[in-house]
Amino acid sequence: QVHLVESGGGLVQAGASLRLSCTASGSTFDTYSMAWFLQAPGKERELVAAISRNGWRADYTDSAKGRFTISRDNAKNTMYLQMNSLKFEDTGVYYCAAKQFSAEWDTPDSALYDTWGQGTQVTVSS
Repeated sequence: QVHLVESGGGLVQAGASLRLSCTASGSTFDTYSMAWFLQAPGKERELVAAISRNGWRADYTDSAKGRFTISRDNAKNTMYLQMNSLKFEDTGVYYCAAKQFSAEWDTPDSALYDTWGQGTQVTVSS
């Protein structure tokens, strides 16, 4: 099982950009589908974006489409979330998640992710 560590959060103004990183330990990173989840204040944790094992497929929620880009570098055991045009409602704790998955070109249902990082706080001031 991989151990996940997020970084890159912070306090920014609306309209700014941030890049989150998630670094995984272990040598089997490319057997995991990866995802970013957001837990906004007072809300349930929700999927933001997911990426397949080989990086060929990326899925986004409607709120993330056109503003966020998920990517991964399997050689560096790292996944990224580039967030542009940040809005106040993007505020919360962002979690990196992993699911060991047989299909290298597909992503699992969001409920199946079973390995989590500790989270990184993103605060967007309006």
